[in-house]
Amino acid sequence: MKNTVWHGARRRIRMQDVGPRDGLQIEPVFVPTADKIALVNALSRTGLAKIEVTAFVSPKAIPAMRDADEVMRGIERAPGVEYAVLVPNVRGAERAIDVQADELNLVMSATETHNLANLRMTRDQSFAALTAVTTLGHDARIPVNISLSCTFGCPMEGDVPMAVVLDWCARFADLGARGITLADTTGMAHPAQVSAIAHAFRTRWPDLQLTMHFHDTRGLAVANVLASIDAGVDRFDASLGGLGGCPYAPGASGNACTETLVHALELMDYDTGVDLAALLAASRRLPALVGHETPSPIVKAGRRLDLHPVPEWFDEVAARARDRGPRI
Repeated sequence: MKNTVWHGARRRIRMQDVGPRDGLQIEPVFVPTADKIALVNALSRTGLAKIEVTAFVSPKAIPAMRDADEVMRGIERAPGVEYAVLVPNVRGAERAIDVQADELNLVMSATETHNLANLRMTRDQSFAALTAVTTLGHDARIPVNISLSCTFGCPMEGDVPMAVVLDWCARFADLGARGITLADTTGMAHPAQVSAIAHAFRTRWPDLQLTMHFHDTRGLAVANVLASIDAGVDRFDASLGGLGGCPYAPGASGNACTETLVHALELMDYDTGVDLAALLAASRRLPALVGHETPSPIVKAGRRLDLHPVPEWFDEVAARARDRGPRI
């Protein structure tokens, strides 16, 4: 029998955890600053490529992120890990630059309705605001990434034409963004659609950093990641414990779970560079921080080969069965 060669063949996949920002920002409880710092430090030790640490937003709009400056100043930065922050405007970018963020992540929606609901602006107004932020980032020599929400579907408008998605990508590529994240904000993506968009993007912008951001609302996150990899994508957002969601899409469960993706990719012989045991240890501490269980199936069920002891009565039953010999 030939030796089995798994699909990944040690191809490098870069995992980027957004839990400290995207995961915690919609939690009803405020996670203390020291606990946020400890969480980021724990993630830093796992080998992740990037961590989205916090958001420099109005504390009135998102109270959970009101300690963004303190968190960024308090974390221990590990070599090889990028520390990104979300910024919505010039003021947020100025604060992020002041604390030496490694990347500015800017967000707008691919659809007008979601952009108005989420950001209270039209898409053109968002583009103008993000253009100013991008210029500021370039002046400060800090890379800029654009996260385009509702790329794969809008909970209010439905399907989004690929031409619309690529048109917005082109506008941000022309601005000089280092990367673009195509976000499945409400878990509407499916593998065939993901493959088509990823192929189109990679063909048009082979050198632009492309990240996929999936939710597992309908159980398709892993399938969508694999479709993306087949189309040439090697960067993925995910959230520790599967925390997160979208307040404008009832029922849209959390982000793709970081440990679930790492576990699956390792089984297929992809190289994530992530210490899964350390990642699981960090994930197991989340319920104490947020006050509820997380969706993480790997925390609940264990890794594939985390075996269980036999029942206490097993040896006695086995001995009796052997003594009886084969039944005819």
